[in-house]
Amino acid sequence: QVQLVESGGGSVQAGGSLRLSCAASGYTHKMGWFRQTPGKEREGVAAIYTPDGGAYYADSVKGRFTASQDIAKNTVYLQMNSLKPEDTAIYYCAADNRGTLGYVLAPAKYNYWGQGTQVTVSS
Repeated sequence: QVQLVESGGGSVQAGGSLRLSCAASGYTHKMGWFRQTPGKEREGVAAIYTPDGGAYYADSVKGRFTASQDIAKNTVYLQMNSLKPEDTAIYYCAADNRGTLGYVLAPAKYNYWGQGTQVTVSS
């Protein structure tokens, strides 16, 4: 069983930055960041393999978002820079402790989810 506690998020103007944090209570193989807006499917934006810190990004955020981890704190971060209004969404942290293979940004590859945090970017 893994519990995830998210923090961060909030409101910012376009071009600004925010950092999300997600603390995990147990072993994870990989952790991901997803976002969702009303009426749309949950979209994977970034993922990080906790054993080695390898990170992957959706094309829509590549070069603007950075995923990182603090192994000692069992916490992952999502640094979001150059934010755009289209980045507005509820952001979810997710964890996989099964070592599931396949597309790392697919929601189905994760079995634990955080509570979500709102990110609002105004123009």
